[in-house]
Amino acid sequence: MEILIMLIPFFVFLIIGVPIAFSLILSTSFFLLITGSKPLIVLTQQMYTASDSFPLMAIPFFVLAGNLMNRAQLTGRLIELANVLVGRLTGGLGQVSVVASMFLAAIIGSATATTAAVGGMMVPAMREKGYGAAFSGAVAAAGGILGPIIPPSVVFIVAGSLFGVSVGALFMAGIVPGLLIGFGFMLVVYFTSKKRNYPRYTGKLDAKKLLYIFLNATLALMMPIIIMGGILTGVFTATEAGAVAGVYALLVGILVYRSLSLKDLYLTLVESGITSAIILLLIAASNPFGWVLSVHQLPQKVAQLMAAITSDQMVTMLLITIFLLIMGMFLETAANILIVGPILFPIANSFGIDPVYFIAYMCMVLILGMITPPMAVNLFVAAPIAGVSFEKLAAEIWPFLGVGFFVVILLAIWPEIVLFLPRILGLVS
Repeated sequence: MEILIMLIPFFVFLIIGVPIAFSLILSTSFFLLITGSKPLIVLTQQMYTASDSFPLMAIPFFVLAGNLMNRAQLTGRLIELANVLVGRLTGGLGQVSVVASMFLAAIIGSATATTAAVGGMMVPAMREKGYGAAFSGAVAAAGGILGPIIPPSVVFIVAGSLFGVSVGALFMAGIVPGLLIGFGFMLVVYFTSKKRNYPRYTGKLDAKKLLYIFLNATLALMMPIIIMGGILTGVFTATEAGAVAGVYALLVGILVYRSLSLKDLYLTLVESGITSAIILLLIAASNPFGWVLSVHQLPQKVAQLMAAITSDQMVTMLLITIFLLIMGMFLETAANILIVGPILFPIANSFGIDPVYFIAYMCMVLILGMITPPMAVNLFVAAPIAGVSFEKLAAEIWPFLGVGFFVVILLAIWPEIVLFLPRILGLVS
């Protein structure tokens, strides 16, 4: 019960609107001062220990690379390519929005950034062609969750660093589930558009224009290939891949696309620095919080409680999934990983669940929370873009959530969907 001295203030701070990182620091400080179990200096020591990690250096590099490519106006090029590929399908612009999100996911790696980038261009275009405003926003919000699933992913970097699991293996683990979710979203767009008689693209494209559009987007699409190729062939680590991605994005934006001005570069560096600082502060703040939970054996007690309820692995995964979905509704994904991950990871180990599979599965369930009401971050991002209320957007998101839940069930039943690529590439045994 002593641990409640820390947990209750933590949730109180969250409720009154204190940022998550400061809620973690304040509640841990409060616990240490009240109990006197350890000196307060332990807080800073644990924060430093969490930050002193080579893999975490990948985070600012990947954030910078994604922001540079976004500032270089590659979104429009990728949307043009997506339009060529799927624009003639039923619900053409909706299909383009989903495919563009899949492309950008392989470059930006952030759910909210993908939602904002694709939604900013596609939602106005969809509304102009007669698509419902709420549906247009829902498509952008749903597509955004592909950002942290399809590699590279900042979420996977955070999780891999926290649990000592190969980031490369986690990157590969996200590809098949990400594509399944993306294709599922396309089916939702197809059937909804067919039912509501939404238009599709009917214009003609000659071979010359097709080639131009493809070549125009090729350099943007090369970045994830370079990143994953370098990691898998051992040319560079995941951290070094982030630096390579940053340099590549800078060269493409300045020398090839010539769409990055000095002002753009300055704004990108500032934006990337702020975003990276927020993520790294959150990681540092979560370590003393998790350390206190570990010292008081909360993970072991939760594991014992679950073992008392059931000894069946599938039932345990069901309980974990329900818990993760609830947590994902209220807290940002990286924060959830840092807070609940250290509690759930030992439970998965006790059942002999593969670490790569469990971490990837945990991340994907939490990411679904970003479009799950009542506290769906992506819906809050998409609502002002679509010019509709949160409630109207939430009413349109349920079919997309259904796809996400269906894929999660598949992953729980057949772990090989997650482990297929890492296994054939020799990244897991």
